[in-house]
Amino acid sequence: MYTTFLKHQLLNFSRSKGKGGTIATQLIMGFIFLYMAGVSILVGYSMEHIILEVLPGKDVLLVFNGMILYYFAIDFLTRLQLQELPTLAVLPYLHLNIPKKKLISFLNISSLLSLFNILPIFIFFPFSILKINSNFGLFACIMYLLAIVSLTIFNNYAALYFKRLIAGNFKAGLSGFCFLCLIGLLEYFKVFSIASISNIVFRTIATTPFTAIAFPILAVVMLFVNTRFLRGNLYLEELRSVAQKKSSTDYPFLDRFGEAGIYLSLEIKLILRNKRSRSTATKGLLFLIYGLFFYTQKTIDVGRFTMLLFPAIFMTGNLTLLYGPFMFGWQSAEFDGILAGKTNMKAFFKAKFLLFIIGSTILTAVVSLYGFISWKILAIQFAMYFYNIGVTTIIVLYLATRNYKALDLSKGSTMNWQGVSGSTMLQSIPLLLSPYLIYFPISLISNPYWGLAAIAITGLAGLFTQNFWIDTLIQKFNKRKYKIAEGFRQQ
Repeated sequence: MYTTFLKHQLLNFSRSKGKGGTIATQLIMGFIFLYMAGVSILVGYSMEHIILEVLPGKDVLLVFNGMILYYFAIDFLTRLQLQELPTLAVLPYLHLNIPKKKLISFLNISSLLSLFNILPIFIFFPFSILKINSNFGLFACIMYLLAIVSLTIFNNYAALYFKRLIAGNFKAGLSGFCFLCLIGLLEYFKVFSIASISNIVFRTIATTPFTAIAFPILAVVMLFVNTRFLRGNLYLEELRSVAQKKSSTDYPFLDRFGEAGIYLSLEIKLILRNKRSRSTATKGLLFLIYGLFFYTQKTIDVGRFTMLLFPAIFMTGNLTLLYGPFMFGWQSAEFDGILAGKTNMKAFFKAKFLLFIIGSTILTAVVSLYGFISWKILAIQFAMYFYNIGVTTIIVLYLATRNYKALDLSKGSTMNWQGVSGSTMLQSIPLLLSPYLIYFPISLISNPYWGLAAIAITGLAGLFTQNFWIDTLIQKFNKRKYKIAEGFRQQ
């Protein structure tokens, strides 16, 4: 039965109208996956060196053990926001005479095929094999790895369970982020320390390996809870509350995003089929060579990253910075139809966010090649990547609601100032300077790495609370939509 399900998925892909675009996208995503896997393995093998560089004088094993539970706490919150529910795959089978048990098993198995479940293996396994094996023996190393795999599986099913249980991801993400901040504050004031607990737990596993059995038991219990919930809620009415019936047809890989995927599909077509939008989006590729001018060995060795933040934010987010300020202007020709039609504005805005996130992810994967110069560049670029997808996207879409100039999509972007005003150019200043407001105070108080961490945490906070910001942007948009429409009519 499972091979039949898989065969149907492959037929759906091969018969789709936009198969060519889907294959190209899958190749790009495959490249990103391979590169992220390579970077993760490199981080895993260089973990000892990174810890000694960032926290000189600290015991390497103490720091490593203390960070494991922190990693999985952040991983869980990230899954709540980004991990998609694999529900669309079984919708066509619910009315057929197929045992519900097999459908649930297919959902549980397919959910394991996620980047979230592979990265921890690449990050933690190399260090564990090198250090735990040499210090505590092979059996202790195996049980160590078993605990890490079990935590990964536990997070996978726990995130899916809570996403199905709670209709709005915003409350779950915000509550989880606040809980993590509370734990951080308690640790800062030495009231409670998750790092100490993590260190005690994994040090115990290293010295008494059989204690790791508790983690597979937790993973199995979470799998049982998730399965039991699905058994009681695997109905069309229940699944449609978290999955849309519509399909983006031309790009089947976007189906997982529901109605937002449909709007994103239309946005991608707009970019590819019109000269102005296409040239604006591709123009950002020229800025990927910024690193050759800014990433000098002398600047990197100094350890002050002030000069490196600007190229990092621009290279990892130039699609957002160049395409985003005119986000509604690209649809100026049909803007009246958008207002008059039955447009789901939340899905409409979410599609914009998804476009920025996908674009920034691809750009970050490409410019991560600069990491061969120094691992410090990777730290800077990933910090700015999280900031771009969590904060810059929000600011750009807010500023876009104040842009009332229409665009002619048939003309190129070179020396084309249509839709560009003085205020539009000034609006880019806070976008480029805002990371420095976070970085400077913290880097001066402690060290530059904590400044980068603060930038990344700020970006993650914006990402976890994305639904709240979408609702806020919709309110701002509704106040100005008729003024925007009036401006677009004045060609």
